[in-house]
Amino acid sequence: MAKFRATAKEFARIASPYFRSSDRWWGRGLLLVVIALQLFQVWLNVQFNAWYNTFYTALQDKNWDVFLYQFGVFTVLAVFFITTAVYQLYLQQWLQIRWRGWLTEAYLGRWLADGTHYRMRLKGDQTDNPDQRIAEDIRLFVNGTLDIGIALLGSVVTLISFVVILWNLSSATPLMIGDASYQIPGYLVWAALIYSIIGTWITHLVGRPLIKLNFDQQRFEADFRFSLVRLRENAEEVTLLAGEPAEAERLRDRFSHVIQNWHGIMSRTKKLTFLTAGYNQVAIIFPFLVVSPVYFFGTLTLGGLMQIAQAFSQVQSALSFFVTAYSSIADWKAVLDRLAGFEESIDWAQGLSATAPRVEFISDGAGTLHVEQMAVGLPNGQEIVHLSDFAVAPGERILVTGPSGSGKTSLFRALGGVWPFGTGTVRVPEGASVLVLPQRPYLPLGT
Repeated sequence: MAKFRATAKEFARIASPYFRSSDRWWGRGLLLVVIALQLFQVWLNVQFNAWYNTFYTALQDKNWDVFLYQFGVFTVLAVFFITTAVYQLYLQQWLQIRWRGWLTEAYLGRWLADGTHYRMRLKGDQTDNPDQRIAEDIRLFVNGTLDIGIALLGSVVTLISFVVILWNLSSATPLMIGDASYQIPGYLVWAALIYSIIGTWITHLVGRPLIKLNFDQQRFEADFRFSLVRLRENAEEVTLLAGEPAEAERLRDRFSHVIQNWHGIMSRTKKLTFLTAGYNQVAIIFPFLVVSPVYFFGTLTLGGLMQIAQAFSQVQSALSFFVTAYSSIADWKAVLDRLAGFEESIDWAQGLSATAPRVEFISDGAGTLHVEQMAVGLPNGQEIVHLSDFAVAPGERILVTGPSGSGKTSLFRALGGVWPFGTGTVRVPEGASVLVLPQRPYLPLGT
């Protein structure tokens, strides 16, 4: 239960801001229309259930007029159902791209604000491949949330609607075992409930490892893709240093993790598919096995038999939502965990910016760069550079030397205002700022 509450809290934190944003009326409106169309489809399924009885009874009675009329009824219901399904999907996809666009913009804004993306690298955990989290995980989260959420809503409403129908049908139809007849109110409802509970419990036991496997698969895929991009960006350096064998070995190693984890997913998915496929196949024949004795004794029409079977199928399918959707839920949960970790890393980096001691930059009219009592440290608190006082006049050049690891790079990061582990004061000329050239050249794409 604690895990469920934690998951719900993570989900609300990521999902709810969009529906309170400036785009909220579009989001809320589209969501309400999609939900309304889903409810209308459930109502159409109820009408189809009643149609089963009339249509198959007409077949049994060889009533040509009723048979033709029911074909017309079916055509009208089918046209409404197809139109509703098409526009529900269309509007859901519209909501998906608007929601994804807003989330992407929100994450990009937070990730790039005030050097947050740089400070996140200092955390050292749960910040791998932020590019995938923004480009891929947001898409998977939005699509999965809407697909699973709408399907779950449909299952709940279907269950409420068809439980009443199945209860009434099974209460009016006795349970026959041999020559004995038993009146058990709603026995098919209880049978569907027990069958679904057992199936859901076994499915959870078999499919639970898929959550971690899917989480790891996304990470391994992103690591492999990052290595390929890094090789492309450093193609000249790799060629000049004849580093292709080392890079090839690194790529093979990272791809081996992809393959190894994928085999784990294959094995677990095979077991889960055996279970769900068998579960669904047995569910097709189960109501016929239970009710067929009444039909063969002549107290139940063919239409009544088909209506009971279809109602049982709807109830069993609704109760078995977690059985059939378990793999999708496992994928979605892995994506949610990755985005939640990304959120935590952003919060950590922004909190570090707000709370950690920082080098203070002051503009004055002295015309020099003046550093006072600067101390630069590491994330663990160890001080590596301390400067009591020095000034650089316009046109003056200073060479900073020291052994590797002595803090030269960290000093310039602090002077550039990006290193959060430092204290002191830097005075710059009025209207000026410190420009630090990075060790590696950088130009934005398209320049």
